[in-house]
Amino acid sequence: MTVKELRQSLRRASFVYPFLAIQLMAVIAISIEFKTGSQSSSTQYAGMLNISMLWEAGPFWMLVGAICLLIMPLTGVMLMNQELEEGNHELLQLTRLNRWGIVLGKFFTLWGLCALTFLSLFPYVVVRYMTGGVEWWHEFACAGTIIGGSAIMTATALGAAAYKRTPARIGILLLSLASIFAVSGIALTGSGMASNGCGFHYYLTALFTVAYGVAQGLTLARSRLRLTVHVYEVKPSGLVLGWVACVPFLIGLITAMSLGWGGFVALALATFVVIRIDVSLKAPKWMPPPPPNIPAA
Repeated sequence: MTVKELRQSLRRASFVYPFLAIQLMAVIAISIEFKTGSQSSSTQYAGMLNISMLWEAGPFWMLVGAICLLIMPLTGVMLMNQELEEGNHELLQLTRLNRWGIVLGKFFTLWGLCALTFLSLFPYVVVRYMTGGVEWWHEFACAGTIIGGSAIMTATALGAAAYKRTPARIGILLLSLASIFAVSGIALTGSGMASNGCGFHYYLTALFTVAYGVAQGLTLARSRLRLTVHVYEVKPSGLVLGWVACVPFLIGLITAMSLGWGGFVALALATFVVIRIDVSLKAPKWMPPPPPNIPAA
């Protein structure tokens, strides 16, 4: 699934021409920085997922953030249409692919395009560092924000794309992003204040934040691909949305009780719960199948 989608996306003119335009805009942004002499401002909290650093680091990181954090990931809102409207997800699940295989294939395709675009812009990062005026730690933090943030945005867009109507997609997208911003803000702020900076503990919390954001979005998309829901089961997508609305309170409670040090533990627990919240019920292997109900002749 990933190879097929990635090969098709790389061959499309809708990727090639915008890719060339991105390179041209990157050159223009670098030229503006050289002429204006803008430099990265020093901050105590120079760490991954600190979005404010992108806007303070100059036109180049503003451009990269707009492309890799907003424009490219949000195109994933349209990626699930074919599978849902034409029923392709039902045919795909008749093969060896399961629901995780479908959503992960879509995710790695779009995130791969974002990563490839960012890697193509990496030489400009080296040029900015070699010419002076920027700190390598700031550049590393901004790069981590782009890679991790694009993963969260891609998964969130796919979760919203699993809904057929446009108002529902917009509402789910806004709800998911609000939940992610609340969760990441609580955990990362608590970690930064507890460790008085962005050290190992902060980056550990940031990595678990990315893991939870990806798991939340993909689980929401996966819950919409379920073929059957038994009468005694709660609708899977409803369970996921309820969890999305309530998880900031759980993260905030654990972070406050641990004085900021337990944010990554709360995020690890939340990641495990959101992955297991939509599990298809299966009989154990030792249980024999029911006897066939064949009417008598």
